[in-house]
Amino acid sequence: MFTTYLIVTVLAAAANIFSATLDFIRFKQILINMAKVGVSESWITMLGALKVAGALGLLVGIRVPLIGTAAAVGLVLFFVGAIITHLRARDYSFGLAVVFLLLAVAALVLRVASL
Repeated sequence: MFTTYLIVTVLAAAANIFSATLDFIRFKQILINMAKVGVSESWITMLGALKVAGALGLLVGIRVPLIGTAAAVGLVLFFVGAIITHLRARDYSFGLAVVFLLLAVAALVLRVASL
């Protein structure tokens, strides 16, 4: 069980660091998607920082379970919020947010199960 948790957690952390990197470099498609859902460009750096914090929390949580659990909960809430933002804007192109949400949920469930 712990090996599965470890793999999912590292994958979730890597995915969030990659996504945050796209935010930090202001990747064109990210800017377009943010504009479509009404998120100001000034928020992109903060959103990227939250993803990095979540990713680092997941990694630290491998050794400190409470931090890993908190980070996974934070990422779940982050991506639920992202999906809600898309839905409120009537934009249904949030497939990647669902993938990130599922990774965060899996990391959370496996973290709790491995305790």
